[in-house]
Order: sequence, then structure tokens, then C-alpha cells
Amino acid sequence: MTSNAPLQIVHPHVEFVAGVQGGRPVIAGTRFPVSSIVQNHRRGCTVEEILREFPHLKPAQVYDALSYYYDHREQLDQEIAELNDATSAAHLYPPTLKPSDGTNQGLS
Repeated sequence: MTSNAPLQIVHPHVEFVAGVQGGRPVIAGTRFPVSSIVQNHRRGCTVEEILREFPHLKPAQVYDALSYYYDHREQLDQEIAELNDATSAAHLYPPTLKPSDGTNQGLS
């Protein structure tokens, strides 16, 4: 018997957690955004290089993040574009630390 139901793809190493990275997809059990892996891979880093740079990650996590990207390319491309636009990023992901007097003071 053949089913016409769409295949549901599961990414066991990717999760969404309210309050973590603005609800963006992250590596399960971490605060590490999938988009960071994608951006490093786009820059030409191999999985092995990404693992050397971020030794707390496991190969399966990095490969699953890349697989998730290819399954959700449009969504993540939009996220990355917004993150690379400073104005959009500041609006979507405002800083959590604020000066005590309410002003926006720079570092001296």
C-alpha cells in the first residue's frame, strides 16, 4: 500500500526554545544558532574546521544543522540577511543589558 502523505523530516539536533536566540533555531541543548553554522559553511569552512572552532559541538549536530538549512533555506536565508543588517538585527534582537541610567553610552 502506497501513502501519498508528505514525508516528515525530523532534525533531532535542532530545536526552538522560547527566549533563546530570539526563538531562532539552535543546536539542541545549546544556545548555538543554526545560522552561525550556515554562515561559517558559506564562508568556506568545512565541517571539520567548524568543529575545531566550536569544540563543544558534535559532527552530527553540525551536519544536522546544515541539513536543516537545506530543508528550510528560504527561512534561514531571510534570518541571515536580517542578522547581517545591523538595523534589523538591533530591532529583532535588542540588547539585554542596558545602562542603569537609561542612556546608550559607548565604551570609553
